[in-house]
Amino acid sequence: MTDEKPRSHGRLAISASLRPRELMTDTPALKGAWRARIVTLFPEAFPGTLGLSLTGKALQEGRWALETIDLRPFGIGRHRNVDDTPAGGGAGMVLRADVVASALNQAAVGTPVDRARWPVVYLSPRGRRFDQATARAWAAADGVTLLCGRFEGVDQRVLDHYAVEEVSLGDFVLTGGEIAAQAMIDAAVRLLPGVLGNAASTEEESHSHGLLEHPQYTKPQVWEGREIPPVLMSGHHGEIEKWRRAEAERITRERRPDLWTARKASSTK
Repeated sequence: MTDEKPRSHGRLAISASLRPRELMTDTPALKGAWRARIVTLFPEAFPGTLGLSLTGKALQEGRWALETIDLRPFGIGRHRNVDDTPAGGGAGMVLRADVVASALNQAAVGTPVDRARWPVVYLSPRGRRFDQATARAWAAADGVTLLCGRFEGVDQRVLDHYAVEEVSLGDFVLTGGEIAAQAMIDAAVRLLPGVLGNAASTEEESHSHGLLEHPQYTKPQVWEGREIPPVLMSGHHGEIEKWRRAEAERITRERRPDLWTARKASSTK
């Protein structure tokens, strides 16, 4: 009779680590590369869509770096508890201040104290709405730390203590901040030098000048009886620019009257 090998034979031993985990590290980040640090209970959610297309290519090239900080190893007690019941009663659970503080301390290692150079953000439906101006500000910084909430949210004391900014993806509620984090990082990363390859494209798209983007067309010239607007085929760049501007203004007035009103107000100052 031969001895049986233990069931764990040949398996890798995995232990929790308090150090940030850098994703897609085949190519080291270039010197001064923009960085995103994500505090999350689900580090396996990253890079997700950020690892695809142009953002994924830029990540592999080291133009920017993505690090996750797993919240669970900072948990309390034998079971690494990260949450508890709301003070005063109520449904759900709330992420503990001491647990989140430990994770934010780790995320702050090696980052500038100046929040303009390194924003620290809690992704929250009650935060101010994320917009293109915010994406530009983050892209101009050295990096950003994003705290992904779960359950009923985060103990307010830790947000106040660390002066964490609250930002919302929109007027709706998600089960956690991971999807919002990916969307916001994508919006910032695509503005980094060399990511899109054509800097002009970021100047012509929606929200770049307070307007939604004009309609786009390509081949074939006629499809299902619908033709490309003749002005776009005229070769007259001045007329094309006037048409695109007029269409951008029309679409903004019709679809986003709030943007149009804000634009008109700013132009009269």
